[in-house]
Amino acid sequence: MAQVTVRINGFAYTIGCEDGQEEHLRAMAGEVEKRVESVKALAGSQAGEAKLLVLAGLLMADEMHDAAIALAAAERAPPRAAAPVAPKTDAALARTLARLADRAEEIAASLETP
Repeated sequence: MAQVTVRINGFAYTIGCEDGQEEHLRAMAGEVEKRVESVKALAGSQAGEAKLLVLAGLLMADEMHDAAIALAAAERAPPRAAAPVAPKTDAALARTLARLADRAEEIAASLETP
């Protein structure tokens, strides 16, 4: 089991995680730190450590709740059909294809005539 030390609000916390999950744990701690900083910006330095962490956790829970609602709505929505995309026509390409088709018809006609 790996040990990772993360810093949140200036405090170091050593957390255990599965081997190979160290970067993921650091990323999660970074997300918590972002929320703590946003709470501090709103509340100032009046809030204690525990309250900052609770408010940061509530912000994250609110984001998860909104994401779960959006996901459920997306799953209930009928699948959207892809809009048909009209192929781009290039005038020169169209002329070349027409000439080739004409030539193919000429060759086919000459093969049919004894």
